[in-house]
Amino acid sequence: MLLRIRVRLPDRPGSLGKVARILGAAGADVVQMTVLERDGGRALDDFTVAWPAGVSIDRLIDGLGFVPGVDVHGVWPTIEPQGAFPDAALIGQLAAEPADGLAIFTDALPCILSADWAGLLRATSGTAALVYSSVGALSDGALPDIRPVRPRAFVAADGTNYALAPIGGLRTGLVILVARTAAPRFHCTEVFRLTQLVGAAEAVLGPRLGQMAAAVAIAFS
Repeated sequence: MLLRIRVRLPDRPGSLGKVARILGAAGADVVQMTVLERDGGRALDDFTVAWPAGVSIDRLIDGLGFVPGVDVHGVWPTIEPQGAFPDAALIGQLAAEPADGLAIFTDALPCILSADWAGLLRATSGTAALVYSSVGALSDGALPDIRPVRPRAFVAADGTNYALAPIGGLRTGLVILVARTAAPRFHCTEVFRLTQLVGAAEAVLGPRLGQMAAAVAIAFS
């Protein structure tokens, strides 16, 4: 299985190598590494690793704890999208099948952002309704308060981490919501990535977004 590991470590030569060696010694195979931020001599990095199914992650966390200056912020399961450039592949899918664009977009986001699920919401007058969701969405339909509707990350009262962004502009009333539990809060770079993807989807789908929003409004009126 794949795990995402978020660590804060000293931003100096050799630190990444030490972390990678510890991960390898624990039995993890590093698949990908992403730098989220660098500030004040420290860096916040995400590692995606292949980890043997059924093996406790305690060995992994304990090993990282022996690296001087390394703090583990979270370890959670993930499903990485196929290919070296998943964002570009998603935009290609939208261009090829624009009629199903919003569903394709929503289904792809959990993999790209290492989340549990994503949903397309219609927000009006301070309330929100779930229009479409990926696999894994809440079965009871409970939704957090998404106000203010702007690109941002937030934590709900139950501890679930969310990232959201309006799609098609506020005039459409459509909002993309991405959720994950038992994992760190969405970082600002992840929110930026979401907004960039939304912008690309808007450019590809163009006038269809307005048509889709109108259809949704009729369905939920």
